[in-house]
Amino acid sequence: MSGRPEILFPLFGDLGGLKGIGPKTAEALQHIGVGSPRDLLFTLPHSVVDRRLRDTVQGAELPCTLTVEVQVGQHRMPRNKAGAYRVTVEDAKTAFQIVFFHARGDYVARILPPGARRIVSGKVEVFDGMAQMVHPDHVLLPDEADTLPEFEPVYPLTAGITQKTMVKAATDALARAPDLMEWADAQLVAREGWPGWQAALHLAHAPQGFGAVSLDSPARRRLAYDELFAHQLTLALARAQKRTKPGIETKGRGVLRNKVLSALPYRPTSAQSRAIDEIRGDMASRSRMNRLLQGDVGSGKTLVAFMALLTAVEAGGQGVMMAPTEILARQHLEGLQPLAEEAGVVLELLTGRDKGPERRAKLAALAQGDIQILVGTHAVFQKDVDFADLRLAIIDEQHRFGVRQRFELGRKGEAVDVLVMTATPIPRSLALAQYGDMDVSVLDEKPPGRTPVKTAMLSNEQMDGVVERLRQAVAEGRQAYWVCPLVDESEVSDLTAAEDRFKRLRAALGEDVVGLVHGQMPPADKDAAMARFVAGQTGVLVATTVIEVGVNVPNASIMVIERAETFGLAQLHQLRGRVGRGAAASTCLLMYQPPLGETGLKRLTTLRETEDGFRISEVDLEMRGAGDVLGTVQSGLPRFQIADLERQAGLMKVAQDDARRLLQEDPTLMSERGTAARSLLYLMKQDQAIQLISVG
Repeated sequence: MSGRPEILFPLFGDLGGLKGIGPKTAEALQHIGVGSPRDLLFTLPHSVVDRRLRDTVQGAELPCTLTVEVQVGQHRMPRNKAGAYRVTVEDAKTAFQIVFFHARGDYVARILPPGARRIVSGKVEVFDGMAQMVHPDHVLLPDEADTLPEFEPVYPLTAGITQKTMVKAATDALARAPDLMEWADAQLVAREGWPGWQAALHLAHAPQGFGAVSLDSPARRRLAYDELFAHQLTLALARAQKRTKPGIETKGRGVLRNKVLSALPYRPTSAQSRAIDEIRGDMASRSRMNRLLQGDVGSGKTLVAFMALLTAVEAGGQGVMMAPTEILARQHLEGLQPLAEEAGVVLELLTGRDKGPERRAKLAALAQGDIQILVGTHAVFQKDVDFADLRLAIIDEQHRFGVRQRFELGRKGEAVDVLVMTATPIPRSLALAQYGDMDVSVLDEKPPGRTPVKTAMLSNEQMDGVVERLRQAVAEGRQAYWVCPLVDESEVSDLTAAEDRFKRLRAALGEDVVGLVHGQMPPADKDAAMARFVAGQTGVLVATTVIEVGVNVPNASIMVIERAETFGLAQLHQLRGRVGRGAAASTCLLMYQPPLGETGLKRLTTLRETEDGFRISEVDLEMRGAGDVLGTVQSGLPRFQIADLERQAGLMKVAQDDARRLLQEDPTLMSERGTAARSLLYLMKQDQAIQLISVG
């Protein structure tokens, strides 16, 4: 069964075939993403105008849109071309005026002949004590009253398109919407009280009242669900296809893991233990693992990852852990080295810096299996890097890589298990939209030994006091980060801001006390400045946001963020997570430029009140919208026309469960419901997904 089903052909035809749409209009509609009758069906009205007939404009709260039957009275022509043409009319209780500007007299006389009765509908406002309707939207004969819908849909428009054009074209597109077989789960439809697909479209385009355009109306929820279900079905097919590729059963006896666990000064949290078990189960199965490990700053992802690497080693294989930057790769190495020594496992680092004989020696040891765990940057991708038996690939900070690289790494071994780690708490609905093809483990508890960070808000006017506090802290041997604002899009001015602050702090605190890192520095200088700070040679590190991800300096207990209101919530949360990693009580100072706007205030107070990254990410999503939270450019987030990821998060989970269940029962989508689901995939332009269906 290949190609789009014939029943859908009318929806993918030319727009020009619809009523009222010529070549020019069709071209204008492209600007709002409408290229076929199908696109028009999914362009829903965003509000309605109440056109119900009333007997009078008297007593209405003006200005508002009203529809009344009137007796047409006297016409007053304008004195000059620019003047107003006024027609006095009377409804059941009062007189008011209908006003036209730049109107031809014969036109007004034709549509409102004196002495006749007409139904007029439009916006009524008070001008000079008199109610008036300027340029009515509709003028009808009394016996045409039923041609005016009680609630008129309002569509999104673009230049050159009127509401009337949209209504006419959408009505014609609706007439072409076929009655398709039901793809949604029957019990779900019954429980939610949803209409069928075709009925939902009719209800959405002809809203009966204001509630009908709300996201919670049954028709809207139904259509949003269809969109999310098609998306989750595509991801579930991708996941199923990965699972049909045989993996290697990687099982360990647990000897190495127990050595490490018994040497730890604390016990893993229950969230860590749960994640370790889930990963161990995946690795032992015959399918390839494709799992996301999501944990807030400091939730102990590294230990979970290391346990997985040890499972690979116990089974006689190798593991690789990859970080987006050299600083982070070195940090993983430092964090894992003591654990590897406990277990008696050979751990090595490979980055772009390894050159000549040293690199050749590492590659030879890797190819022979002498190096059991490799930590590195994307240098581990290079063609000449061969493993003896790679079982597990761990990728840190997924959104710095992307799906393509995930596949590249998977190719390095015969059937490598993949674990992706992210320290960015992503709201559940977004995690499902972006990582729906993966299984997810969440670390939502903090291990013992992390000190809570005290967060305070200070205005820029208190700058001198902050510098004074830093002087005392440095004298006591503590360290601090000072993050400079992102001035605007140009890196040059960000740099100026950082250099300027660096000079001032050096003048105040002493030449050797303050270091500087920013995005424009050569990598070697950046690493050197970081290394001095890590070694405690500098007390204060002035930085742009290059320190956002992953830097670990347990002695740093103060984080100053200048112009904190210019940063996003998730970013502020990541920055704050750089302190509170040691035993010392830690502080985060959010410095802002008064007066604070409403958004800035909400951001900073949310941060002050909670350290829960998932709660923060939900607020961030409410405030910024889905595309921004993940960074639209690289997020790979699908664009939904009807579904609203922020406000319909629950539907996404329902859609995912439903899609996975359907594929479990019917992997080739050949049952009655499976065939209907194929139609849905074509309808939602997910043709690629159809190619993923494994036949037989």
